[in-house]
Amino acid sequence: MELSITGTNAITYPVMHVWDWRVAIYLFLGGLSGGLMTMSAINYLRPGRKGPMQSVCCWQIPVMAPILLSIGLFFLWLDLERKLHGYLFYMTFKPLSPMSWGAWIVLVIYPLMILYALAALPDEVKARIKNGFVKNVADAVAPHLSKLAKLNVVFGVLLSIYTGILLSTFVARPLWNSAILPLLFLASGMSTGAAVMIIIAKNKEVKLFFTKLDIWLIFFELLVLALMFYGHYTADAAHRAAIMPFFNSSHDTFPYFLSIITIGILLPLAIVLKFLEVTGKHTEEVSGFGLFLMNTSAIFVLIGGAIIRFALVYAGQLSGYGYNMM
Repeated sequence: MELSITGTNAITYPVMHVWDWRVAIYLFLGGLSGGLMTMSAINYLRPGRKGPMQSVCCWQIPVMAPILLSIGLFFLWLDLERKLHGYLFYMTFKPLSPMSWGAWIVLVIYPLMILYALAALPDEVKARIKNGFVKNVADAVAPHLSKLAKLNVVFGVLLSIYTGILLSTFVARPLWNSAILPLLFLASGMSTGAAVMIIIAKNKEVKLFFTKLDIWLIFFELLVLALMFYGHYTADAAHRAAIMPFFNSSHDTFPYFLSIITIGILLPLAIVLKFLEVTGKHTEEVSGFGLFLMNTSAIFVLIGGAIIRFALVYAGQLSGYGYNMM
């Protein structure tokens, strides 16, 4: 293909985006689904858990996880050039292809997510199920809830890591080509999963547990993000140029500059709000102000996680070898 360009500004010089917002949404929802799988299972398995499994977050979150993953996969399907050929992923298995691994991992993850969601359903919810087969499956898997929870922890982590591996194997895109990127997406996926747990949970003890856990997850996320930028800066010229859009406030790279500034404000602010909440005094019920702090910080985490996916998907396609976009 031959492309002739004339002009003197960034709008006239287009970047041919291979992946757009649909892929960014998939990566965000995929990581979030992995986080929800892991966090809902941790909530069940953690020592000292109080309250019955019938509490809202114990069964609504497992139900939510496969729904969000399905929405994410729908956006990924929309991005396919030949949508009717999607089934070809399952006609073969290529050990060296990350997309092939991802297709088959999702095929394994779906049954685990659905079985765990059915096993976690409280009796009053199962009583409202009209389909006899679904109700029988839910009753059959209920005794195996602990085993399913452990499997969901493992495969939730794998799902979040995979969303980063999908990008990191693109050698031609220096910004994506980093072994740290899967760790960043893992940290972000777990953090956003904990944030949703905080928002959905009604029990004070559950909210406080995941608020404390999310503080460490955000710290880890910020550390990994800093290490990724440091790794690119100390690498070759192409990798160093790949991160420059995030540190250049000119008009053509301002969205990326704004994204790193926003992340640098939202995530530390979320930590501060969480510290204010976990160090405060609590009665049997969380106060209105306490709920505001918890939910606001959780929303900041979700926004930050989405910004990370969108910024990296778009900025990664500005990077390359043999030329300097800056």
